[in-house]
Amino acid sequence: MASEEELIAARRRHIEALEATGASAYPNDFEGDDDKRREVVAIAADEAKCAKLPTEDELPEDAALYPLYGRVMAKRGPFLVIKTPHGNAQALVRKDNLSDSEAAQLKAVDLADHVAVEGPLLRTRTGALTVKALRYRHLSKALLPPPDKWHGLSDVEKRYRERYVDLFANEGVAEVFRARSAVVSEMRHFLEARGFLEVETPVLHPLLGGATARPFATHHNALDIPLFLRVAPELYLKRLVVGGLDKVFEVARTFRNEGVSTKHNPEFTLIELYQAYATYEDLMDLTEAMYRAVDVRLRREFPQLCEGRSFDLEPPFARVTMREAIVRAVDMSGRDGVAETPWASVLDKAVVYDEQRMAEACGELVPKLPRADQQAFKGARTYGGRVSAVFEAAAEPVLDRLYRTGDGSAALPVFITEHPVEVSPLARRNDQDPRFVDRFELFMLNRETCNAFSELNDPDDQAQRFKAQMEQKAEGDEEAMDYDHDYVRALRHGMPPTAGLGVGVDRLVMTLCNQPSIRDVLLFPLLKPEAR
Repeated sequence: MASEEELIAARRRHIEALEATGASAYPNDFEGDDDKRREVVAIAADEAKCAKLPTEDELPEDAALYPLYGRVMAKRGPFLVIKTPHGNAQALVRKDNLSDSEAAQLKAVDLADHVAVEGPLLRTRTGALTVKALRYRHLSKALLPPPDKWHGLSDVEKRYRERYVDLFANEGVAEVFRARSAVVSEMRHFLEARGFLEVETPVLHPLLGGATARPFATHHNALDIPLFLRVAPELYLKRLVVGGLDKVFEVARTFRNEGVSTKHNPEFTLIELYQAYATYEDLMDLTEAMYRAVDVRLRREFPQLCEGRSFDLEPPFARVTMREAIVRAVDMSGRDGVAETPWASVLDKAVVYDEQRMAEACGELVPKLPRADQQAFKGARTYGGRVSAVFEAAAEPVLDRLYRTGDGSAALPVFITEHPVEVSPLARRNDQDPRFVDRFELFMLNRETCNAFSELNDPDDQAQRFKAQMEQKAEGDEEAMDYDHDYVRALRHGMPPTAGLGVGVDRLVMTLCNQPSIRDVLLFPLLKPEAR
């Protein structure tokens, strides 16, 4: 097998041959007609329309000419298969139909080169559309060949690292990213139709705030101050609500200095919104409607990505408190497809709802857990902290089995409500039980896809929670928030009752489009540096 250097050398010789004809290997004066090209590809994909095309013998002399240009995917005798953003089509390119210069350019064509042809449309003996090339032009030389003669780029890490190859070598990859664009577009349309204003807030923050997460830190030289890449746009968006913008949202690139997994990337996209004079329950209704609107568009435009789903968005979403989910998980442990949980041995409803007995149950079981599972309980020193940690350990991994459609055929999306105040430093306390807050997270196939709550607008309560966060920071918690004096001052000017929602775009696209990893919906996921 030829080495990469040998392959490049052979293609450089083709560049020399091109230049000998007076052509450039990389010209920049070609003007395409994308509407006409799209029409060609659409006809190529329609058997009925192809059947109406003339054969080569039947072509009239005044037949209309059509352009086809893009990347050469295959050479089959006199046929070139050309890839476009709209799909593939083929061209019949014979040197007898071309000028001497064009025929010389054709001799230098390699797989993955970009070329342009123009000619009438005809039907081959197999019924396929073909552009009979009466004109041919080289547009760009590829020095490297495509992977495995177009059988695909299969090495997963290489696919992510060389996404530019993955997109043209593997069918269907580009469709995922077109679907992602449609998801964001539909959410924008949904919110704007309901009076929300799209805004932009700072990406560089002077303080760590808006979420409990470890930040990326940097430094501004001119001002000589430390700055952080935002972990959330929340506190700036809520300042706008204080200022009288009652409905705002942002498509926010967000950064958290955390591990990489199938569900986490340090750089990701949130769509975050705030609505004045609304509660978290109003946002449950809005979220349900928005997810369905997005799904309708996806199923219409990208049906192949929606096939074989194991969840159903049509029935009402399940709405369950965190403690109810824990009780259901231990009650169903080991039956009806629910995985066994060791928590079933120490928990029942009476224990889950009792602070003292919950502490005793955790004290009994946690030391027996694997060390990695014990880590989640390291900071769980209060009732609320234990409830949150037990939910993550016992209920979250099996939500798709706990809550299903009436016939049991599909999982339901699940709103988990009633979160402990300890893990919700910016949410409003519940009036009936101030140990908990008015908050929900929406899980689909056990993935959290969004987080929302009725916002804390009491400046004194917020100041106390910032102080508690600072105490956690002093104890070594690198994810704890800073005390944001300006945000407290903003609340003192009066923020109306407000609810806010943050949707993780990447996880939502993963789930709706049946993608196994967050890297499959990020064009350029973060990877370790390539070994050289």
